Amino acid sequence: MESVPFDVDLLTELTETSGVPGYEDRVRELVIDELEDTVDRVRTDAMGNVVGTLEGGADSDSDYSVAVAAHMDEIGFMVRHVRGSEDGPGFVELEALGGWDARVLKAQRVTIHTEDGDLPGVIGSPPPHTLDDEEREKTPKVEDAFVDVGLPYEELEERVSPGDLVTMDQTTELMGETITGKALDDRVCLFAMLEAARRLADGDGPEATIHFCATVQEEVGLRGAKALGVDVDPDLAIALDVTVANDVPGFSDGEHVTDLGDGAAIKLKDGSVITSPKVHRRLKAVAEDEEIDYQLEILPAGGTDTAGFQNVAGAKPVGAISIPTRYLHTVTETAHVDDVAATIDLLYAFLESEDGSQEYTL
Repeated sequence: MESVPFDVDLLTELTETSGVPGYEDRVRELVIDELEDTVDRVRTDAMGNVVGTLEGGADSDSDYSVAVAAHMDEIGFMVRHVRGSEDGPGFVELEALGGWDARVLKAQRVTIHTEDGDLPGVIGSPPPHTLDDEEREKTPKVEDAFVDVGLPYEELEERVSPGDLVTMDQTTELMGETITGKALDDRVCLFAMLEAARRLADGDGPEATIHFCATVQEEVGLRGAKALGVDVDPDLAIALDVTVANDVPGFSDGEHVTDLGDGAAIKLKDGSVITSPKVHRRLKAVAEDEEIDYQLEILPAGGTDTAGFQNVAGAKPVGAISIPTRYLHTVTETAHVDDVAATIDLLYAFLESEDGSQEYTL
């Protein structure tokens, strides 16, 4: 492809940086650095959520505010146990942080984040010709996976402790018309939020006050968004997250949910939320007025920060924009660059036109 219409270097840095639920520190530092050059003020809370606020224009209702949320955490692991025997090799057993399909873990490279620095490792996988029929048919489980860092047990036990964090090791690459890597869920949407914030700040500024919220612990129960729903207490919340794109062999058209390259996905429902009809209709109207490619998303299962804001601090109108992504919760998550650009454009156009005069209650 000729060129990518956004900052690939920043997106790459966000996706390759490690940050599992509850330990998003490295990602949080990047987000704060970006927001401090863009918004009027930045704060963090006791959970580690980041809120960057752009004050609304003088002609707007000063009390009207919109929260935009994208989560910082990625699925990963915590060290559960270091095992081995004296004078023998050592191995690390894992506790999942987020929803893993254990089938994708074998033969992957990982990083163990210890108090004294990062250690590279691999998740072991026995040669297929050494397995009997029963072992071949066995459904793998996360607790069966182990990490080999190439150290004897006694040294490994000194360097790695229960509670140390483990993340997948993968680079982010442009691939044809797409971008692929780990943690596009949800760093690609975090990136879209930061880009929209920059555009608003570079222009005349928003009419409404906008709180750009980088949330924590979404992958383990929308926990950061639920806290911010109380603390920020916006009049409207828009969440950004990836969504399923099953537009690959093995799925019928009705099972696709979304298709790569067809535009930003305006969420109607998922397993945790039914978005406010007036909000998703306005998102659709903005997309059509601005000639931004979009598609509608109906996701049978799974949840996003949208639900975290909808009713935590009383009933709130909510909407969501999703980026269609193949191979979710693997190290090869893949999104179309045009869908990323469309999501940035739609979020910016929506926020720029939001001034508190819209009526979202039913």
